[in-house]
Amino acid sequence: MTWQAKLDSTRNQLRGLNKTIPDTTRAFGALGKAVKESGPLAFKTKEFVALGIAIVKQCDACIALHVETLIKAGASRDEVSDVLAMTIQMGGGPAMMYAAKALDCFDELSNPS
Repeated sequence: MTWQAKLDSTRNQLRGLNKTIPDTTRAFGALGKAVKESGPLAFKTKEFVALGIAIVKQCDACIALHVETLIKAGASRDEVSDVLAMTIQMGGGPAMMYAAKALDCFDELSNPS
């Protein structure tokens, strides 16, 4: 499955969840908005943190969503790679495997065919 297909599948699954438990998903969305729009850290920095957590938690869907957001926020491959290095340092071998996935995701979504 391509990373774009993973994004499409994830969005479809989330739409179904939104229809089933709209109050919960709206509240979660509001939390995300509040966290990302306030505080001293820049939006892109917060997305780098989210990507690191997604890698350590081994969540492919989260990796795809946060990589896509980082690309839209103007993150460079070098910046993402630096975050991946820090994530590997903190998460060890399993983080390295998911960091490789995240870099693959960045490369694919940055250069759509």
